Amino acid sequence: MHVTSSVGWLGAVAVFLVLAVAGLTSQDAQTVRGAYLAMELTGWLVLAPLSLASLLTGVVQALGTSWGLFRHYWVLFKLLITVVATFLLLLHMQVASHVADVAAETNLSSSDLVGMRIQLLADAAAALLVLLVAVTLSVYKPRGLTRHGWHRQHEPREKRPVGRGDQAAGLTVS
Repeated sequence: MHVTSSVGWLGAVAVFLVLAVAGLTSQDAQTVRGAYLAMELTGWLVLAPLSLASLLTGVVQALGTSWGLFRHYWVLFKLLITVVATFLLLLHMQVASHVADVAAETNLSSSDLVGMRIQLLADAAAALLVLLVAVTLSVYKPRGLTRHGWHRQHEPREKRPVGRGDQAAGLTVS
């Protein structure tokens, strides 16, 4: 589930980036309108759910495996990337929704909302790079234990309690 939602998120960001380029560079009013309307749909119905699914399944997977959530730096960095990217996506969607609303009501000229349209393109490109960093961390899993991970790995094993069979045989465990 985690890999599927993460890869889907990455692919949806690539689509969002292509739509942002088309919306910013096309001279055809219908293409521009369609691009921004599709960006809003893609954002709310694909990007947001996949980002939340990636975050949730990543936390569950980390807690349920030997990697842990706070034992390795790469897992911690990936968690931080995912939390920040999800938060920024939700903020970013406010801009996408505004541009889509304007595109639905009027024909956007090349000078209309140009700052917001460039922001959509830049944010999508940045998101793609950030998600590629997360993928790279997942594939290469660089070494490095956090302080918590180091302590967990090097803590002494608790003494094993003496069982009845050991006592009957005269064995002691120290």
